[in-house]
Amino acid sequence: MSQKIQTALISVFHKDGLEEILRVLNDLHVKFISTGGTHDFIQSLGYECQTVEDLTGYPAILGGRVKTLHPKVFGGILYQRDNESDK
Repeated sequence: MSQKIQTALISVFHKDGLEEILRVLNDLHVKFISTGGTHDFIQSLGYECQTVEDLTGYPAILGGRVKTLHPKVFGGILYQRDNESDK
């Protein structure tokens, strides 16, 4: 069974090629969640984007090196649709 991508977590150091990926995902009505500089880049292109900090309610730590290590992020990544105990 195929599932529509609803949300993309985007966090990259090198932004080369990202604009095209964002265009395709935006055309598919995918919601963007991102970290610091990537978030700013996405918004500079005119796309709506939620920060990871807004999602988790927790700021980046260790000088920005730790941003996405949070149950609200990893729960979505590790969730198994077919596993009853994950629901």
